Amino acid sequence: MPARPATAPDPDTVPDADPELSQERDHLARSRAGLVRMRTAVAGLSAQGGDTVSTERLKAALWHRMRALEDDPGVPLFFGRLDLAEGPGAASERLYIGRRHVTDAAGEPMVVDWRAGIARAFYRASAREPMEVRQRRRFGFSHGALTAYEDEQLTAGQQTGDSALLEAEIERPRLGPMRDIVATIQPEQDDIVRADLIDTVCVQGAPGTGKTAVGLHRAAWLLYAHREQLSRQGVLVVGPNTSFLRYIGDVLPALGEIDASQTTVEQLCDRVPVRRADGPARGRLVGEARLAAVARRAVWSHLREPTEALVVPRGSRRWRVPSYDAAAIVTELRARGIRYGAGGALLSQRLAHAVLLRMEAAGESPDDRVQDAVARSRPVRAWCKQVWPAVDPVRVVFRLLGDRAFLAECSDGLLSGDEQQLLAWQHAARGRGSAPWSLGDAVLVDEVADLVERQASRGHVVLDEAQDLSPMMLRAVGRRCSTGSATVLGDLAQATTPWGASSWPEALEHLGKPAALVEELTRGFRVPADVIAFAARLLPVAAPGLAPPTSVRRGSGALDVRRCRDAVAEVGVATRTVLARAGSVGVVVPDAAVRAVTAALDAAGVAHVVLGADESADALDARVDVVPATLAKGLEFDHVVLLEPADIVAGEVERVVGVRRLYACLTRAVSSLSVVHTRPLPDPLAG
Repeated sequence: MPARPATAPDPDTVPDADPELSQERDHLARSRAGLVRMRTAVAGLSAQGGDTVSTERLKAALWHRMRALEDDPGVPLFFGRLDLAEGPGAASERLYIGRRHVTDAAGEPMVVDWRAGIARAFYRASAREPMEVRQRRRFGFSHGALTAYEDEQLTAGQQTGDSALLEAEIERPRLGPMRDIVATIQPEQDDIVRADLIDTVCVQGAPGTGKTAVGLHRAAWLLYAHREQLSRQGVLVVGPNTSFLRYIGDVLPALGEIDASQTTVEQLCDRVPVRRADGPARGRLVGEARLAAVARRAVWSHLREPTEALVVPRGSRRWRVPSYDAAAIVTELRARGIRYGAGGALLSQRLAHAVLLRMEAAGESPDDRVQDAVARSRPVRAWCKQVWPAVDPVRVVFRLLGDRAFLAECSDGLLSGDEQQLLAWQHAARGRGSAPWSLGDAVLVDEVADLVERQASRGHVVLDEAQDLSPMMLRAVGRRCSTGSATVLGDLAQATTPWGASSWPEALEHLGKPAALVEELTRGFRVPADVIAFAARLLPVAAPGLAPPTSVRRGSGALDVRRCRDAVAEVGVATRTVLARAGSVGVVVPDAAVRAVTAALDAAGVAHVVLGADESADALDARVDVVPATLAKGLEFDHVVLLEPADIVAGEVERVVGVRRLYACLTRAVSSLSVVHTRPLPDPLAG
């Protein structure tokens, strides 16, 4: 397996004695020129549609195509090559695998998109199953320049060793936002990435298994394989917080996909301003699925029994629909199970139709225009408003939480008296603008809004950190993919909310996808073995039913646990020590210790930013991030300095939640973990 150095400080100093390396560099240069030619050709097109709307749509399509053809000279245009075996009467074919498709002037492929079917062999071919591949080549790059290559012979039965370049790419220091893993996708990850659009897939992934990256790459693959359908219906990525979304925000654009939207549950349910955080007891209650039934009662309680006949004057005659006939129409619409708002819209048409039947019986010949006119008439609109009044979702929930009698009426048999007391606002709100809305309340408003008008569905939703969502939150996300599919990502051992999921079948039921495929990833590629073994001591408390993760990373010196008299001051020393190594540094601390730690870092002369406090675009490019423990989940740093594990556990109301929070914090390290503490370690770690 010949290889050249995986990295080089200056590509110009790499010797060109190897003609293969020179040829590969030439192909890279020609491919970049081909991409420029393709983009120039698109830029030269003019949008001339048959009308203004068509012209604007064409302009938008050309703009998207231009964005997709942008080249980043710091990112390799291709990362691998396949030499296919010679077939009967056919010469061997050579394919370069990269992030996007590039052709020459004649239309012949110079780089094949990694999502193309023929490129799958790059990730799946082996000596046991060559998939018609004779040789696989991986490339090493430094700042976009090709510096190395490595070959694997895949002749059936031939044994091959581990890939040094693959290991170097996995362990490459990281700084700034999350990057794609397109060059290092493993076979078990590839199966999930290429799952069909109709399938909802749930990935239970231990730390470092790449579940987030797998979910984003699946979105990119689906946008490639089902471009027309998903361009109409849309793809949505739902993350736990805005810091996390900023961290993953560059992955899809780097893969040439800019059409996916990104949001959080709070942003999805933004009809009211969230002003407070629920405590564990109320947060668990307002997130229970029983609240959906309470919301349904609250909405439909506005329906009134007709007590008067409908009388419609038209011309010289008055047409009458008796109250019992009108009541039958209302009952029939209610029994359909349709949305409240849709039923109100249909009611006027059904009443107008009843009037038309009476006109026909009297010998008249009304048409559809007459029915529409009757439906829009003042008597019909007034009658409908009285019997089937319009409903405002915010007003409904405001009344539900602020009016104890209304809450008791809607939750009779569903909530106990103590639960009603816990759910209701403790102090009367003077108006909706000053109401003490929590995130759970906002999700309840979203539930009511869907009962009134159906929520539009996306073609596909990627939901990350799903284990932290309540049943009502899962229902809110599920409404966004009711006619589409989803990729659900999470780790039950990292469920850090009192209302989080206890099992995936239960969570998927609330999401509306009970038939989803559940895949488990336990082989870690990011977190070193010493670190994952140390963190896994917490699993018997955090998630007793989960298999402990394993790591393919065997580097030594990755774990340092030190006890000292002044742990906060020691953080500055530990941070300066790891700054001598390449890569990013995350200083993970209990939320209450953020101010003290920033002062200690200032005293130690360590430049840093505080995650969550600085939302600027440059914040993620800082070398050192101070990370509150509640924001650490989902992030990765080359080196992590973690302060006071016992305080992270104690920072949560429930111990099991604190242990899960600590487990998530300990597994943010990609290269090394330094644990600094004064207080004794939690029991599972004390050994």
